[in-house]
Formats: sequence, C-alpha cells, structure tokens
Amino acid sequence: MPVLPGAEPFAHSGSSDVGVLLCHGFTGSPQSMRPWGEYLAEHDYTVRCPRLPGHGTNWRECNRTRWTDWYGCVSSELDALRAGCDAVFVFGQSMGGTLTLRLAQRYGTSIAGIVLVNPSVTTLRLDAKFLPLVSRIVPALGGIAGDIAKPGVVELSYDRLPLRAAASLSQLWRVVRADLPKVIQPLLLLHSVVDHVVEPVNSRIVLDGVSSSQVTEVLLHDSLHVATLDHDAPTVFAKSVEFLQLHAERAVKPAGENGEVIG
Repeated sequence: MPVLPGAEPFAHSGSSDVGVLLCHGFTGSPQSMRPWGEYLAEHDYTVRCPRLPGHGTNWRECNRTRWTDWYGCVSSELDALRAGCDAVFVFGQSMGGTLTLRLAQRYGTSIAGIVLVNPSVTTLRLDAKFLPLVSRIVPALGGIAGDIAKPGVVELSYDRLPLRAAASLSQLWRVVRADLPKVIQPLLLLHSVVDHVVEPVNSRIVLDGVSSSQVTEVLLHDSLHVATLDHDAPTVFAKSVEFLQLHAERAVKPAGENGEVIG
C-alpha cells in the first residue's frame, strides 16, 4: 500500500543515552509529530516515530486494522528503543496519548516518563454508543483532521473517519480507563482549552485516574486539537525537553527486563 508523501515514519539516533518514542493520533500520521521529533533530535535525544498500521495510506486500509495492531506497532518500537538506550520515554498526541498510557500500564518502570498532548480516553458524543452497530453498515463518515488554529497549517490525515477502526478505538479507551491506576510514571499532560476533537474532560479523567506521584498539567490557550502543529507547539516542545532533563538522570533501566510487565 503506497504511503502518502510526508506520512513516512522517522528516526534519529542521538549521542544521548535517552530515547523518546513518539506516537501519532488516529487517522493521522508521523507528519503531525515530525516538528516535535526534530526539536528532540536537535537536543541530541534518540527519537523514533513509527507510522501506525492503516495510517498514512487511505481510510479503507485503516478500517482493516484494530487497536491491537496499533499497540503492537508502538510496543515493538519501544522494545527496540529500550535495547539501545539507558532510559526511554513515550510521548503521544490524541490516540497516540491513549497508546502511550497503555504502554505505561504494561511496561511499568521500564518507561521513565510519559508526555501526553490532548489524550483521548472517551467521548461525550451521544451517537458514539451506536458506533459498533453503525460501523457494520456505514464504512466511514466525515473526517476529524485539521483542528488547528494557526492559519495555513495542514495536518496530513484522512478526510474520512473509518468507523470500524473508530469502534476499535472505543474498545481501547475502555481498556485504558480501567487500568489508569497502573500508570505510575512521571507524567506531563498538556491540553488545549478549546478542542473540537477530544473534549477537555478526557484530560481530567486521566489526571484523576493515574497513580503517578509526579504530575504536571499545562493548559494550551492558543491551540486547538493538533497542538504539535499549532501556536503552542513551541511550548509543547520546550516543556517536554524540560521534563526529559528533570527525569532522565533519575531513570535507570531495570536489569533483566526485556518486555511488558504483565498484570
């Protein structure tokens, strides 16, 4: 399946012993994370941003994938990153934040910290409860891309919302919400005051549910959903590096751990 120009995964090998896994959002692509990745690379961190299965091609391909495919992708990338770095962090935006939370729940202290930007764990849309049924009949609806306040900025994402994949995302939300107390890592959560895709209540659910003892919340007043491409992107990037500098020195990769912490 041809990959859309600009949607390719990217990687950078820095001289630092600290690695960062970047996870992009639903129907999006690594394009929305590339400026963040370039900023981290400039600070000499090792960076990986995979293209999630079914993304960066076409929405029909996305409808053939499920949340376990997306999670398997980021989990494999995390394992590879851990093999070469003394400390690893995971950063995610939107559904990428959902996947980040799931990784944190499964890997425990093997992850030194997480950064979330407008993470999704639910929706307030009343029609969402009919999604499992509707998705069997209607393959797609209008897309959710491009919620950006900054003029002239375009997100590389599908113009259609693949409903079978969206129904699977709602299953991931339930799994992640149930296990929020298992998130123990230092957490930086940045979320937009106005977001037309992921309601702000999502961030409140996360903050109220995790067990992390070190939590920082940052409000983004000048951006909409895709904050990594919006006016507040410099704040997101700078705060994330401050977070890395604060927590990387304390992080020690547990000896003998080579995979998920099951339970």
